[in-house]
Amino acid sequence: LAAPEPDPATIFDYVLPEPYQPQKYTDGTHKEENGEKRTLVTAINETLKAEFRHNPNTFLWGQDVANKDKGGVFNVTKGMQQEFGPKRIFNAPIAEDYIVGTANGMCRFDPKIHVVVEGAEFADYFWPAIEQYVECTHEYWRSNGQFTPNLTLRLASGGYIGGGLYHSQTIEGALTSIPGARIVYPSFADDAAGLLRTSLRSKGFTVFLEPKAQYNSVEAASFVPEDFEVPFGKARIRRPGNDLSVITYGNTTHFCLSVAEKLKKEHNWDMEVIDIRSLIPLDTETIFASVKKTSKVLIVHEDKVFSGFGAEIAGIVGTEMFRYLDAPIQRVGSTFTPVGFHPVLEKAILPGEERIYNAAKALLEY
Repeated sequence: LAAPEPDPATIFDYVLPEPYQPQKYTDGTHKEENGEKRTLVTAINETLKAEFRHNPNTFLWGQDVANKDKGGVFNVTKGMQQEFGPKRIFNAPIAEDYIVGTANGMCRFDPKIHVVVEGAEFADYFWPAIEQYVECTHEYWRSNGQFTPNLTLRLASGGYIGGGLYHSQTIEGALTSIPGARIVYPSFADDAAGLLRTSLRSKGFTVFLEPKAQYNSVEAASFVPEDFEVPFGKARIRRPGNDLSVITYGNTTHFCLSVAEKLKKEHNWDMEVIDIRSLIPLDTETIFASVKKTSKVLIVHEDKVFSGFGAEIAGIVGTEMFRYLDAPIQRVGSTFTPVGFHPVLEKAILPGEERIYNAAKALLEY
């Protein structure tokens, strides 16, 4: 009772710690394209191994991640237990809250420790861990900076695999409403490697969402420079253009790039495709610069349009860039339904090239 009243300005202290700042690739891009391409799953696997060699105080567990020759459902952690041993790489029970909660607790043992967990075999199954997730997000703020979970939470996310209700959901729209975690969602192998390296070298809690439909796809494969790094909060312009700003991430980045090429060929329109890569923090600087140039905005993501992360982007752009807009901001995403199992239902629910093409064409003609 005798203590002074707290300063209201301190509410913004210790929400997120300062992350590792990339040294070699400060803007998260590279011009090297001559080497052998890596698939997204290989890029993640090789980066995990490189960073586990770099820091002997890293540990990883989850469901089936250390299962003999297999590493997780998608082989992302293949070969890791063989190299780093069962004390650093081991299986967890099928209990998502336990997986996240024990990772949080283990981080308390020593600030040098960094834990990687496969929070669930599929992002759809992560919901039992939400209580422990919230604990992780507010530890740094609650302790006034004395403790932060140095934790990378990996989740295989998204659809386009015919997985239905429990294997095709995207959950970032819900997670971004909770402060205290960085949330990244790469579309290509090089960005997956770079963001993962930055996460493993950073203090604090990072959610690393992996578009599982792209794990072995040709479209997502790319050359990955050695020790590639991508800073948090830095978008990547995957295709420059002057006529329309398309803001996207994850699986839909590839659809947007395909639509851009089609519209260029048919009508000579140049769509700028911005892969935000990082949802929290968000690179508003790159988005705003593009809006000033094109004056038209299309936001595309796999998640539901209603209450999806694109609604936040649209709100920010509408508030800050209204005077530059020549057309209403448009959004393309999933219908406000669960994801159906049958391919016909999945196609009707999830956004595809046709839906993106029609929305982009209508905006360009506006």
